[in-house]
Amino acid sequence: MLNIDSLQNGIVIDHIKAGTSMMIYDLLDLGELDCCVAIIKNARSEKFGKKDIIKIDGDIDIDLEILGFIDSSITVNIIRRGVIAEKKELELPKKLKNVIQCKNPRCITSIEEEVDHIFLLGGDKKYRCAYCEQEFHPGPSR
Repeated sequence: MLNIDSLQNGIVIDHIKAGTSMMIYDLLDLGELDCCVAIIKNARSEKFGKKDIIKIDGDIDIDLEILGFIDSSITVNIIRRGVIAEKKELELPKKLKNVIQCKNPRCITSIEEEVDHIFLLGGDKKYRCAYCEQEFHPGPSR
C-alpha cells in the first residue's frame, strides 16, 4: 500500500473525479507553490469507485473557489495540528477568469489574444461572457 504522510497543517482536496487532479493542479497554480504537494490518482473510493486526492502541506492561502465550478462533489478539508479544523462548502464562483473560453467568433476574446476570458455567474446560475454575454454551454472542448 502506498504511504502518504498525514498533514499537520495544510489542505486536502478530496473526492476529485478520477483523472482530473492534474487539471485542478494547473488551474490552482499549485506548481508555483514552495511547499510539498501530493497528488494521489485513482485511489479507491466506496462512493465513486476511484477518485483523486490532492494534499498541500503547509499553512498557505490559495483561492479554492474554482473547485465549485469544476465539481460540486469535491470536498476541501483544512488541516491544523493534524486534525480537520474546517470543511469548506463549495459554491459556484461569481466570476471565472481564464478557466473557460467564449465560443462566440465575434467576441473580443476571439480576436485579441491578450484579453482575459471572463465569465460572470447570472441569477439563473449560468455563466455568460463579460464582453459579449454569450452563454457558456459545457461540451467536449473547454
